[in-house]
Amino acid sequence: MVKHFLAGLLLCGSMVLTSKAQLPPKRELRAVWIATIENIDFPSRKGLSSEEQQQEFIRLLDQHQRNGMNAIVFQVRPASDAFYASPYEPWSEYLTGVQGKPPYPYYDPLEFMVTETHKRGMEFHAWFNPYRAVANIRSSSIAANHITRLKPQWFVTYGDKKYFDPGIPEARAYVTEVIRDVVKRYDIDAVHFDDYFYPYRIANRDFPDKNSYRMYGKNLYIDDWRRSNVDTIIQMLNTAIKAEKPWVKFGISPFGVWRSNDKDPDGTPTRGSLTNYDDLYADVIKWQRLGWIDYLAPQLYWESGHRLVPFGVLVNWWSKHGYGRHIYIGHAPYRIGSNASWKDPAEIPRQITATRALNTVQGSIYYSSKCFADNALGMVDSLRNHFYRYPALRPTMPWLDNKAPEAPYFTDAFEKPEGLEVRWADDDTSHQTKQYVLYRFEEKDVVNVNDPTKILSIVLQMPDPVFIDRTYIKGRKYIYIVTALDRMQNESMISDPLRVEIENGKAKFEFEP
Repeated sequence: MVKHFLAGLLLCGSMVLTSKAQLPPKRELRAVWIATIENIDFPSRKGLSSEEQQQEFIRLLDQHQRNGMNAIVFQVRPASDAFYASPYEPWSEYLTGVQGKPPYPYYDPLEFMVTETHKRGMEFHAWFNPYRAVANIRSSSIAANHITRLKPQWFVTYGDKKYFDPGIPEARAYVTEVIRDVVKRYDIDAVHFDDYFYPYRIANRDFPDKNSYRMYGKNLYIDDWRRSNVDTIIQMLNTAIKAEKPWVKFGISPFGVWRSNDKDPDGTPTRGSLTNYDDLYADVIKWQRLGWIDYLAPQLYWESGHRLVPFGVLVNWWSKHGYGRHIYIGHAPYRIGSNASWKDPAEIPRQITATRALNTVQGSIYYSSKCFADNALGMVDSLRNHFYRYPALRPTMPWLDNKAPEAPYFTDAFEKPEGLEVRWADDDTSHQTKQYVLYRFEEKDVVNVNDPTKILSIVLQMPDPVFIDRTYIKGRKYIYIVTALDRMQNESMISDPLRVEIENGKAKFEFEP
């Protein structure tokens, strides 16, 4: 992410509420990036056994679920290699220490990770680096069947890395097929790119693509040609993803500045920063505006009071450039403790508050997973006890799917030693339902399913749905509501209310249309 992966290794009630603004959002993406390049987040080191890898991943998932996250963004292709069984690319060296060597005993990490993520009701966004091919030309393990050996003419060396040349049509087609294959064979929820298109500039050294420019430049200025190359692969990928599975999202996490207003009147009033448009040749706003992608997650990795690129200025600018698609904000907990501003425990909470105040921003993603391990400056406590205390449904994407499942209905309730057992059923013959939302109100409450503090649980779909309410208090009267969610988080109509009263250890209940 940006240039920060090395730095990341070092740092790491009732309806008495009086206004809508006081309620936490009912819908919000809450996600964390899990980076595999250089073993930043997972696995903790090369060469772990399959069981050790699996247990590490489960611990990460459980930790982030407790933190309130409802999605993870996992790096499955850090350098033209694979955290899955690929017909195109070798196994990643970050798994076993040797590129091309499969996990032992054999298992497919991506298949395992998607399954475990979905078991917890979370989304899995598969994060690909499209153009980085060799992370370090001096030290990386390179398999005999790596694409840089098979098609050396597609690649250039820039600094200590090898990259696909984005100007070569065959290279774009290859990357598109690699990603299409994953969409087709795995039950991922989204394809995700970060900010690496053309690489960050090395001082006084231009990207060495003069040969491909001579062949394919088509009389365009080189900067415009480079942007056209990136536009082309984004269009190709959007088409390929949606042709395989129309519900799979396509999201981009760009560098935090699109363009400054000294170069474009629609840019940000910021200075001293490189930009997506002029330096990385990624016109991400164009992709969002034309509907080639489903979300942007700009990496706003600066503090609120930054002299040149303040968080507040940037979050407001991005909030105005969603064009009906989603904007999620990328936060930088890896920077905690790095300077005086990031030693302030209020910095991340201040950013979340600013983000939530904008109704055209739909959530947050945090870089990166390892930064949650030590609860630096109480950030995890702040999420668990305040910002993410209540569960959140993910935002819907009606341009992909807006058809909600059928409403479920209650069938019974019983008092058990461990709590009140509530049962329901549905007539979902289309198998659209993936989860249920169970709400609980006290008799004096206004029944308002837009209030997430009344969500008792989000329950995975099962043949005979059941939930034990371990927090009910004997003698009180409760009203339960249940709804159904599909994989796109479209929510059904509400069920008929279930009114429950406990008398002599037995639940009396009645339905109220």
